[in-house]
Amino acid sequence: MEYTLIRNGSLIDGTGAHPVEKAAVLIGDNKILDAGPESKVKLPGKNVTELDAKGGFILPGFIDTHVHLMSEKYDLMESVNTPFSYNFYKAIDHFSRTVMAGVTTVRDAGGCDLGTKKAIENGLVLGPRVKISVTGLSITGGHGDGWAPSGVNTDVGGYPGMPDCICDGVSEVRKKVREVLRSGAEVIKICSTGGVMSPTDRPEFTQFSPDELAAIVQEAHFHGGVKVMSHAQGSEGVKQAVLAGIHSIEHGIFLTDEIIQLMLERGTYLVPTLFAPLSIIEDPEMKEKLPPFLFQKAADVAEIHKESIAKAYKAGVKIAMGTDSGVMAHGKNLRELELLCGIGMTPMESILAATKVAAECLEWQDRIGTLEKGKLADVVVTRINPLDDIRSLTDHGNIAVIVKDGKIVKDIL
Repeated sequence: MEYTLIRNGSLIDGTGAHPVEKAAVLIGDNKILDAGPESKVKLPGKNVTELDAKGGFILPGFIDTHVHLMSEKYDLMESVNTPFSYNFYKAIDHFSRTVMAGVTTVRDAGGCDLGTKKAIENGLVLGPRVKISVTGLSITGGHGDGWAPSGVNTDVGGYPGMPDCICDGVSEVRKKVREVLRSGAEVIKICSTGGVMSPTDRPEFTQFSPDELAAIVQEAHFHGGVKVMSHAQGSEGVKQAVLAGIHSIEHGIFLTDEIIQLMLERGTYLVPTLFAPLSIIEDPEMKEKLPPFLFQKAADVAEIHKESIAKAYKAGVKIAMGTDSGVMAHGKNLRELELLCGIGMTPMESILAATKVAAECLEWQDRIGTLEKGKLADVVVTRINPLDDIRSLTDHGNIAVIVKDGKIVKDIL
């Protein structure tokens, strides 16, 4: 067995415990063998490669629970003029930039199929560990329907490995869940409301009936307890999703006190993606490329989005970090931590949202999320203490070391 010892750093292990100074993490192959004070970490006799953290800060690899690895920044003209297979080659760079930002695991919320997941797992390309939903189920005319008033349809589904996402009625949604699971989905993604980026609806619009939602959740449960995540922005659609037993609410723009209470009672996760609308508003390029009505929808929801997430956080709803990366450029994921601090979280709480809590949301807490014995060796070393300066995590130059699955993929110490 080959060993790597990361030493001479302060350990922020993802459990919420106080940082440990003069700490070390011992890695054997792709697993963490020990983590704690350097003086207590027992070394094997040989085959140990030492990596000096130089007083930096040792953290778990970060987890983004809502990304779209296969796309980047919506541009209608570009999408209709781009050959289909070209998108797979472009995505290789998306994968790499995500890892180089310190994000070693993601949950893809639509677009990443089983082939792309296997390409990463088998080492053909560098990318984050990924839990795939394959595609996001949508009603006709819903958030996942790319049909535009001109008749142009920008949907990319319907090819081998990527079922078409449109389904209406209880029998159709049940069959569609089966098709998506057959394609390799590890989580079912649905759209229970409209959204900012869809051409024919709004975030407040409710989509899927209670009977359809119940059938989706039941069918997923029948297949080994697979969970359902829901793009849910408008109040009624969020409420219906929570009542149906959805595992995580994505975005949650228009939350009410009643919805928050229901989420607390049912243990529903909230994935805020605060950066998604903000990234559209902040990016001059997006304002030029987006149709005016899409840009305006993003501007309309930004402030109420922040207020809703702050209210849910104060009430104690479980919050997992997610960005909707792909709406913005990949590799900017950790900006979300700063935005979570903006709604009241402490820096430590925001880090937990992107490590321990995110791993629990993915149901991978036995593998990732904390630097503890037996977990997969996903490790990040930063030059600056993120508890003092959470924004420092957005600077890739500050992310000095990245270890994914026991392999050092970045070292600029």
